[in-house]
Amino acid sequence: MSPKTITCLVGAMAFWAGPAAAEPPSPPSIVVSGEGMVAVAPDIALVTSGVVTRAQTADAALKANASAMTKVLAAIRQAGVEDRDVGTSGLSVQPVYEQPDSMSSERAPKLTGYEVRNLVSIRSHAIDRFGDLVDAMVQAGSNQIESLTFDVSDRETKLDEARRAAVADARRKAELYVAASGTKLGPVLSLEEQSEGYDGPVRPFAARAKMMDAAPATPIARGEQELRSRVVVRWGLQP
Repeated sequence: MSPKTITCLVGAMAFWAGPAAAEPPSPPSIVVSGEGMVAVAPDIALVTSGVVTRAQTADAALKANASAMTKVLAAIRQAGVEDRDVGTSGLSVQPVYEQPDSMSSERAPKLTGYEVRNLVSIRSHAIDRFGDLVDAMVQAGSNQIESLTFDVSDRETKLDEARRAAVADARRKAELYVAASGTKLGPVLSLEEQSEGYDGPVRPFAARAKMMDAAPATPIARGEQELRSRVVVRWGLQP
Protein backbone atom coordinates (compact mmCIF):
# COMPACT_ATOMS: atom_id res chain seq x y z
CA MET A 1 0.00 0.00 0.00
CA SER A 2 1.48 3.34 -1.01
CA PRO A 3 1.99 6.27 1.41
CA LYS A 4 -0.58 8.26 -0.58
CA THR A 5 -3.22 5.52 -0.09
CA ILE A 6 -2.53 5.35 3.68
CA THR A 7 -2.89 9.14 3.93
CA CYS A 8 -6.29 9.03 2.21
CA LEU A 9 -7.57 6.26 4.49
CA VAL A 10 -6.48 8.11 7.62
CA GLY A 11 -8.20 11.24 6.37
CA ALA A 12 -11.45 9.38 5.69
CA MET A 13 -11.41 7.82 9.16
CA ALA A 14 -10.88 11.20 10.74
CA PHE A 15 -13.79 12.61 8.71
CA TRP A 16 -16.26 9.96 9.94
CA ALA A 17 -14.99 9.99 13.51
CA GLY A 18 -15.13 13.77 13.74
CA PRO A 19 -18.91 14.33 14.16
CA ALA A 20 -19.27 11.55 16.74
CA ALA A 21 -16.44 12.95 18.80
CA ALA A 22 -17.98 16.41 18.61
CA GLU A 23 -21.35 15.36 20.11
CA PRO A 24 -21.92 17.00 23.51
CA PRO A 25 -22.40 14.70 26.49
CA SER A 26 -26.01 14.00 27.52
CA PRO A 27 -27.18 16.14 30.44
CA PRO A 28 -27.60 14.25 33.72
CA SER A 29 -31.15 13.02 34.28
CA ILE A 30 -33.25 10.54 36.22
CA VAL A 31 -36.11 8.35 34.95
CA VAL A 32 -38.79 7.25 37.41
CA SER A 33 -42.13 5.48 37.00
CA GLY A 34 -45.23 6.32 39.02
CA GLU A 35 -48.57 4.63 39.56
CA GLY A 36 -51.93 6.03 40.58
CA MET A 37 -55.15 4.24 41.55
CA VAL A 38 -58.69 5.37 42.34
CA ALA A 39 -61.32 2.96 43.70
CA VAL A 40 -64.87 3.73 42.54
CA ALA A 41 -68.25 2.03 42.81
CA PRO A 42 -69.67 1.08 39.38
CA ASP A 43 -72.95 2.72 38.38
CA ILE A 44 -73.64 0.80 35.13
CA ALA A 45 -74.44 -2.90 34.76
CA LEU A 46 -73.97 -4.76 31.46
CA VAL A 47 -75.51 -8.18 30.84
CA THR A 48 -75.80 -10.47 27.82
CA SER A 49 -78.96 -12.56 27.92
CA GLY A 50 -81.37 -14.27 25.56
CA VAL A 51 -83.27 -17.36 24.52
CA VAL A 52 -82.09 -20.72 23.20
CA THR A 53 -84.72 -22.96 21.56
CA ARG A 54 -84.64 -26.34 19.85
CA ALA A 55 -87.05 -27.99 17.42
CA GLN A 56 -87.05 -30.63 14.71
CA THR A 57 -86.97 -28.03 11.94
CA ALA A 58 -85.12 -24.74 11.68
CA ASP A 59 -88.36 -22.90 10.95
CA ALA A 60 -90.07 -24.26 14.07
CA ALA A 61 -87.05 -23.45 16.25
CA LEU A 62 -86.87 -19.91 14.86
CA LYS A 63 -90.59 -19.27 15.41
CA ALA A 64 -90.47 -20.57 18.98
CA ASN A 65 -87.42 -18.42 19.67
CA ALA A 66 -89.05 -15.30 18.20
CA SER A 67 -92.13 -15.79 20.37
CA ALA A 68 -90.09 -16.20 23.55
CA MET A 69 -87.69 -13.38 22.70
CA THR A 70 -90.59 -10.98 22.11
CA LYS A 71 -91.73 -11.59 25.68
CA VAL A 72 -88.23 -11.11 27.05
CA LEU A 73 -87.81 -7.77 25.26
CA ALA A 74 -91.20 -6.63 26.54
CA ALA A 75 -90.11 -7.47 30.10
CA ILE A 76 -86.89 -5.50 29.61
CA ARG A 77 -88.81 -2.42 28.45
CA GLN A 78 -91.32 -2.79 31.28
CA ALA A 79 -88.40 -2.74 33.72
CA GLY A 80 -87.55 0.77 32.50
CA VAL A 81 -84.59 0.01 30.21
CA GLU A 82 -84.54 2.33 27.19
CA ASP A 83 -84.38 0.95 23.65
CA ARG A 84 -80.99 2.59 23.05
CA ASP A 85 -79.55 0.47 25.88
CA VAL A 86 -80.65 -2.84 24.30
CA GLY A 87 -79.01 -4.34 21.22
CA THR A 88 -78.84 -7.74 19.57
CA SER A 89 -75.39 -9.25 20.15
CA GLY A 90 -75.86 -12.66 18.55
CA LEU A 91 -78.30 -14.65 16.43
CA SER A 92 -77.54 -18.13 15.14
CA VAL A 93 -79.33 -21.18 13.69
CA GLN A 94 -77.36 -24.41 14.06
CA PRO A 95 -78.12 -28.08 13.32
CA VAL A 96 -78.06 -30.45 16.29
CA TYR A 97 -76.55 -33.90 15.80
CA GLU A 98 -76.70 -37.05 17.88
CA GLN A 99 -73.21 -38.47 18.15
CA PRO A 100 -72.54 -42.26 17.91
CA ASP A 101 -72.23 -44.11 21.20
CA SER A 102 -68.68 -45.20 20.44
CA MET A 103 -65.80 -43.35 18.85
CA SER A 104 -65.02 -46.44 16.80
CA SER A 105 -68.54 -46.66 15.40
CA GLU A 106 -68.83 -46.24 11.67
CA ARG A 107 -72.30 -44.76 12.02
CA ALA A 108 -72.43 -41.09 11.00
CA PRO A 109 -73.85 -38.46 13.39
CA LYS A 110 -77.64 -38.23 13.12
CA LEU A 111 -79.42 -34.92 12.61
CA THR A 112 -81.96 -34.56 15.43
CA GLY A 113 -83.09 -30.96 15.02
CA TYR A 114 -82.03 -27.33 15.04
CA GLU A 115 -81.01 -24.87 17.72
CA VAL A 116 -81.68 -21.11 17.56
CA ARG A 117 -79.77 -18.78 19.85
CA ASN A 118 -80.81 -15.11 20.14
CA LEU A 119 -78.86 -12.89 22.55
CA VAL A 120 -79.13 -9.22 23.46
CA SER A 121 -76.75 -6.95 25.35
CA ILE A 122 -78.42 -4.77 27.97
CA ARG A 123 -77.04 -1.70 29.72
CA SER A 124 -78.79 -0.59 32.89
CA HIS A 125 -78.14 2.51 34.99
CA ALA A 126 -80.52 1.27 37.72
CA ILE A 127 -77.81 -0.91 39.16
CA ASP A 128 -79.46 -1.21 42.58
CA ARG A 129 -82.48 -2.85 40.93
CA PHE A 130 -80.56 -4.95 38.46
CA GLY A 131 -81.43 -8.18 40.25
CA ASP A 132 -85.11 -7.48 39.61
CA LEU A 133 -84.35 -7.03 35.90
CA VAL A 134 -82.57 -10.39 35.73
CA ASP A 135 -85.52 -12.08 37.44
CA ALA A 136 -87.99 -10.44 35.08
CA MET A 137 -86.06 -11.63 32.02
CA VAL A 138 -85.89 -15.23 33.26
CA GLN A 139 -89.57 -15.25 34.19
CA ALA A 140 -90.40 -13.94 30.70
CA GLY A 141 -88.52 -16.78 29.03
CA SER A 142 -84.80 -16.03 29.01
CA ASN A 143 -82.88 -19.24 29.60
CA GLN A 144 -79.37 -18.02 28.80
CA ILE A 145 -77.40 -15.39 30.70
CA GLU A 146 -73.83 -15.40 29.44
CA SER A 147 -72.10 -12.60 31.29
CA LEU A 148 -72.52 -9.78 33.76
CA THR A 149 -70.02 -6.93 34.04
CA PHE A 150 -69.94 -3.45 35.56
CA ASP A 151 -68.70 -0.09 34.34
CA VAL A 152 -68.30 3.50 35.50
CA SER A 153 -70.09 6.27 33.61
CA ASP A 154 -67.55 9.01 34.45
CA ARG A 155 -64.52 6.77 33.99
CA GLU A 156 -62.41 9.44 32.23
CA THR A 157 -62.94 11.89 35.10
CA LYS A 158 -61.92 9.25 37.61
CA LEU A 159 -58.97 8.21 35.45
CA ASP A 160 -57.76 11.82 35.51
CA GLU A 161 -57.50 11.49 39.29
CA ALA A 162 -55.43 8.35 38.85
CA ARG A 163 -53.21 10.11 36.29
CA ARG A 164 -52.51 13.00 38.67
CA ALA A 165 -51.74 10.52 41.43
CA ALA A 166 -49.33 8.65 39.11
CA VAL A 167 -47.36 11.83 38.32
CA ALA A 168 -47.28 12.76 42.01
CA ASP A 169 -46.00 9.26 42.83
CA ALA A 170 -43.23 9.58 40.23
CA ARG A 171 -42.21 13.00 41.61
CA ARG A 172 -42.15 11.66 45.18
CA LYS A 173 -39.78 8.86 44.16
CA ALA A 174 -37.58 11.17 42.11
CA GLU A 175 -37.22 13.67 44.97
CA LEU A 176 -36.28 10.85 47.31
CA TYR A 177 -33.56 9.60 44.95
CA VAL A 178 -32.03 13.01 44.23
CA ALA A 179 -32.01 13.92 47.93
CA ALA A 180 -30.14 10.70 48.68
CA SER A 181 -27.64 11.40 45.89
CA GLY A 182 -27.00 15.03 46.87
CA THR A 183 -28.43 16.61 43.70
CA LYS A 184 -31.53 18.63 42.89
CA LEU A 185 -34.49 17.86 40.67
CA GLY A 186 -34.59 19.89 37.47
CA PRO A 187 -37.30 20.37 34.84
CA VAL A 188 -39.34 17.56 33.30
CA LEU A 189 -37.66 16.42 30.09
CA SER A 190 -40.25 13.83 29.03
CA LEU A 191 -43.44 12.22 30.32
CA GLU A 192 -44.99 9.05 28.91
CA GLU A 193 -48.21 7.34 29.93
CA GLN A 194 -47.52 3.62 29.69
CA SER A 195 -50.90 2.16 30.62
CA GLU A 196 -54.31 3.00 31.93
CA GLY A 197 -57.47 1.06 32.57
CA TYR A 198 -59.40 -0.60 35.33
CA ASP A 199 -59.53 -3.85 37.26
CA GLY A 200 -63.11 -4.49 38.22
CA PRO A 201 -65.34 -7.31 39.29
CA VAL A 202 -66.42 -9.41 36.32
CA ARG A 203 -68.96 -11.95 37.44
CA PRO A 204 -69.99 -14.38 34.68
CA PHE A 205 -72.73 -16.81 35.53
CA ALA A 206 -75.31 -19.04 33.87
CA ALA A 207 -79.01 -19.14 34.67
CA ARG A 208 -81.80 -21.54 33.89
CA ALA A 209 -85.49 -20.74 33.81
CA LYS A 210 -87.17 -21.63 37.11
CA MET A 211 -90.13 -20.71 39.29
CA MET A 212 -89.21 -17.64 41.33
CA ASP A 213 -92.62 -16.25 42.36
CA ALA A 214 -91.87 -16.73 46.04
CA ALA A 215 -88.12 -16.16 45.87
CA PRO A 216 -86.34 -12.88 46.64
CA ALA A 217 -84.68 -10.87 43.88
CA THR A 218 -81.43 -12.27 42.56
CA PRO A 219 -78.63 -10.65 44.60
CA ILE A 220 -76.12 -8.65 42.58
CA ALA A 221 -72.83 -7.57 44.19
CA ARG A 222 -71.11 -4.84 42.16
CA GLY A 223 -68.08 -4.32 44.41
CA GLU A 224 -65.54 -1.64 43.48
CA GLN A 225 -63.39 -1.04 40.43
CA GLU A 226 -59.80 0.15 40.64
CA LEU A 227 -58.94 2.65 37.91
CA ARG A 228 -55.18 2.74 37.34
CA SER A 229 -52.63 4.84 35.50
CA ARG A 230 -48.88 4.39 35.10
CA VAL A 231 -46.45 7.02 33.84
CA VAL A 232 -42.71 7.22 33.20
CA VAL A 233 -41.16 10.67 33.79
CA ARG A 234 -37.63 11.88 33.00
CA TRP A 235 -36.27 14.84 34.96
CA GLY A 236 -33.10 16.77 34.47
CA LEU A 237 -30.68 16.94 37.41
CA GLN A 238 -29.07 20.03 38.89
CA PRO A 239 -25.91 20.05 41.02
